[in-house]
Amino acid sequence: MENTLFTNDAIVFGLLMLALGFVFYTSSKKEGFWKKFYSIVPALLMCYLLPAIFNSLGWIDEGTSELYFMASRYLLPAALVLMTLSIDLKAIFNLGPKSLIMFFAGTFGIIIGGPLAVLIMSVISPETLGGAGPDAIWRGLSTIAGSWIGGGANQAAMLEIYEYNPDLYGGMVLVDIVVANILLAGLLMGIGKTDKIDAWLKADNSAIEELKKKVSNYAASVTRNPSLPDYMIMLALAFSAVGFAHWGAGEMSLFLSSNFEVFSDSKSALSSFSSEFFWMITIATAIGIGLSFTRFKTYEGAGASKIGSVFIYILVATIGMKMDLSMVFDNPGLIGIGLIWMSIHVIFLFATAKIIKAPYFFLAVGSQANVGGAASAPVVAAAFHPSLATVGVLLAVFGYVVGTYGAILTTILMQIASGS
Repeated sequence: MENTLFTNDAIVFGLLMLALGFVFYTSSKKEGFWKKFYSIVPALLMCYLLPAIFNSLGWIDEGTSELYFMASRYLLPAALVLMTLSIDLKAIFNLGPKSLIMFFAGTFGIIIGGPLAVLIMSVISPETLGGAGPDAIWRGLSTIAGSWIGGGANQAAMLEIYEYNPDLYGGMVLVDIVVANILLAGLLMGIGKTDKIDAWLKADNSAIEELKKKVSNYAASVTRNPSLPDYMIMLALAFSAVGFAHWGAGEMSLFLSSNFEVFSDSKSALSSFSSEFFWMITIATAIGIGLSFTRFKTYEGAGASKIGSVFIYILVATIGMKMDLSMVFDNPGLIGIGLIWMSIHVIFLFATAKIIKAPYFFLAVGSQANVGGAASAPVVAAAFHPSLATVGVLLAVFGYVVGTYGAILTTILMQIASGS
């Protein structure tokens, strides 16, 4: 904090918005350098990388900022409501089983990737795998498994279950953040090459294109020049839903933890279901889906999903703040384990997609539903089309369900692999 140039969130938010404005202004150019640049680097990736560069240079510091909390707790659920107003639930289900297959392929890639990474690192750098008792590396890696299959609640559960030394826990959080963000950057890079990747995978993305076309055609049929009342009503819908989602999440979490020991015990595999964030996202998405069956659906024609996309891009910028590019070199051994582990996850995803001819969309969202959870899976899904954000949320819910169980299995295998 002492070396951070800007610690006032008003200034930091201004910098983030300036970065987003710069990206959208330059990416709108139809010719010249910027057209060539964005044909290689997706605009969404730049919205993520510029804040990461600001953080790495010491201009801003995510650790002293509340902007990510604001974006993930207020703007994300509001975006989900606005983006699902015009959703065609039947068309979502018509996407078929490949989305689930790719999600579980991602989960399996994490489960087998952990012990394989330990085995590989034991050959490359055996000293990295030292530690005994509470200091054992495999115990710390269990927290990463919890995060990469489920989320923060699952990560906390694994810390409790395997009792890793809290003084060393920061190193594991570092690996989690660095490697997960490198994966996110890679997936965003791939979005710009979706057609080429799908051609290589020989994927049939007709169901996805049909869904996008139906939503776009509906939006065109109800398009109107939005008025001030339109904007105020859309924001009222979004943020009243956010308020209800927060209230409902608090009540649901309190009810489960107060009445059922299995949910209140931090060592329980079901403890993640007492997470307020989980219920907040679930309730907000349910409200959006519910509104899609009412006349409020027509507000898509006034730009509901565009406002939702604005919120998503602000969230992307705050996620970028969490990445310090210089941290990659802080603990190369542990980062190496994480990179090997994540590489196996990615290889397994591509192999599965190739076999079942799944589109890159399912691969990217299936990966983030595991590794990124409910905060970033909708971001990646919406990057393909705003109407697809709900797919990311629905898959992320499975991450919460299988997170702790999958992480326990991964940890057992990593313990065996480390010879402990």
